[in-house]
Amino acid sequence: MAKAIRKTISLPLDVARDAEALARAEGRTLSAVIQDALRNLRINRRLQELGELQSYWSKQARSKDILSDRDPKRS
Repeated sequence: MAKAIRKTISLPLDVARDAEALARAEGRTLSAVIQDALRNLRINRRLQELGELQSYWSKQARSKDILSDRDPKRS
């Protein structure tokens, strides 16, 4: 694992309680739960960006008749 850096963060009371309960239920540390949450957030943001890029380029291709919704003709 990469070198860890200790940080102090503030959480609303309800979020802190939920995170601690989740950590206990999964037999993990609070730090591990927070790390996973941040990793998942990063992944979801990248997936959203990818979807936006795909949508943009699909629109561009359709506007230039490079891509259409029609079924391709089979020979």
